[in-house]
Amino acid sequence: MKISSDQHGAIPKRIAWKWLEAPVLIISLILSDLIFYDLAFRFAYWIRYESNWPITKYWIQPAIDYSDLSLLTIPVLFAIFAMVGLYNRSNLFGGTREYSLVFTATTLATFVNICVGFLFPDDLILARGWVILTWLLSFLTISFGRFLIRRAVYQLRHKGFFQNPALIIGSNTEASLVADQLINAKSGGLKLIGFIPCGNYVSNIQENLSSLGDLQDLQDVVRKNHINVIILISSALSRDQVVSIFQKYGNSKGIDLRMSTGLYEIITTGVHVKEDGMVPLLAIDNVRLKGTDQVLKSILDYSLTIPAAILIFPLFLIIALLIKLDSKGPVIYLRRVMGVNGKQFDAYKFRTMRTDGDQILAAHPELIEEYKNSFKIKDDPRVTRLGKFLRKTSIDELPQIFNVLKNEMSLVGPRMICPDELEKYNQWGMNLLTIKPGITGLWQVRGRSDVSYEERVQFDMFYIRNWTIWMDLQIILQTIPSVIFRRGAY
Repeated sequence: MKISSDQHGAIPKRIAWKWLEAPVLIISLILSDLIFYDLAFRFAYWIRYESNWPITKYWIQPAIDYSDLSLLTIPVLFAIFAMVGLYNRSNLFGGTREYSLVFTATTLATFVNICVGFLFPDDLILARGWVILTWLLSFLTISFGRFLIRRAVYQLRHKGFFQNPALIIGSNTEASLVADQLINAKSGGLKLIGFIPCGNYVSNIQENLSSLGDLQDLQDVVRKNHINVIILISSALSRDQVVSIFQKYGNSKGIDLRMSTGLYEIITTGVHVKEDGMVPLLAIDNVRLKGTDQVLKSILDYSLTIPAAILIFPLFLIIALLIKLDSKGPVIYLRRVMGVNGKQFDAYKFRTMRTDGDQILAAHPELIEEYKNSFKIKDDPRVTRLGKFLRKTSIDELPQIFNVLKNEMSLVGPRMICPDELEKYNQWGMNLLTIKPGITGLWQVRGRSDVSYEERVQFDMFYIRNWTIWMDLQIILQTIPSVIFRRGAY
C-alpha cells in the first residue's frame, strides 16, 4: 500500500481548532448523559404508574412523584461517571469498553438511589419495579446517546477533526504492520504524520509514510509536527534508545507515549506480569478467555442456543426434506475445522453442494486458484439450487448451534477455518486457536465474503484482542440486519 505524504504525511488541516475539541466533546457528553438519564427516570415512572398496562395498572400510585429524583441525583451521577473514567478521553469511543463503563456507572448510581430510599424510609418508598426499570433504561438510553456522539465523531474524523497527530519511531517489519493497521483504521483517532527510522532493517514502511528525520532530531520533529502520540517499535530500538525517549517524554502531559510489544503478531491473546525471583516477566496466556469471562460467554451461548434449538426444530425438518428433494446426498455436511488449542472437530452445516463437487471443480481450473486464495468461490458451480438460497440467507449454518451445545463453537467468535486454511494465517495462527470459532463474528457484520482474506484475518485478531461480553451482544444484534439484507453472502 503506497500512501503519499499529502495523504498521511501532513499535519491535519484542522489543527487550529484542536484546542476546542476537548471542551466541545466533554460538554456534548455531559448534556447527552443528563438528557438521557432524566428521560430514563421519567419513562420508568410512566411505565410503572401511568401506562395502564395489564401488568402495572393495579399497582398503587406513590404518595410523591419521585421521577424528579433524577434532578437530585444528577450531581452524584456525574461524580460516578467521572470516577469510572467516562469523561476521560482515553476511555471514549471504545465501543463495547465504553458500554461496560456505562453499565458499571449506572449500576452504582442505582445503588445510590436504593441507599437514599433506606435512609429516608418514611418519606421515600422506592418501588422495586421502578428501580429495576430505571437501572435498565438509564444504561440503555445513556449508551444510545454516547453511540450517537461516537458516530458523529467518527464522521468528523474523516474530515480532519478529533485526530491526534502520531509519530512512529522504528522501521522494521513490526513497524510496517503497526502503520498499516493504524492507517486503515480511519476512524481510530490517530493521524500518522510519519516515522523516524531506527534499526538495522528498513522495511516497506518507507512506502507508506515519510521519514521525518533522525532520532537526534526527535524534539524538533515533535514540535514542528504538533505530535501528540509517539509510538515506539520496541523490536527496532535498543534498550538505551527506549530509556532515552522515556526520560524525555515519559512524564510529558502533552505527549502520549506508547510502545509496541515487540511481538506484535504473537501477543494477541493477553498477557500478565508474573514475578519469579522478584523479576517481573510477561506471561503469555494460552487461551484468551478465563474465569468470569469464560463463564459469561458460556451463559450467553447456552441461554440463546437452547431456546433457539427448540423453536427452529420444525424448520430443520422442513429444510432437510427440501434438501432431499433438491439433490442426492446427505442432509448434513460435516466440515473438519480447527478448535481451541488446535483440537479438530466436525462442524455441522446443511449440505449446499452436489456430491460430485470435486469433479465439477476439476473441470473449472480457473476456479481452483480462486478457491486457494480465499477458500471461497463467488459463482460456485458446485452449489445446488436450494444451496444458493441457504447460503444467501445463512440458513446453511443453523446446524452449528449443536456445535455450540457441544461446547465446540460459540455464537460469536473468529471465523471457522479448516486445517489447510490455517497456513493462510501465518504468524497469526497461534492466536486464532486460543478461542472457540463462532457462528457469527466481526467478519460476518463487516461484509462477510466481500472483504479480502487479509481483512478477515485482521477482524479475527481484533476480536480476540478486544473481546468483551458487550462486544458479543453488539455483534449478535448487528448480525440480524447483515443476514436480512444478505450483505456479502454467496
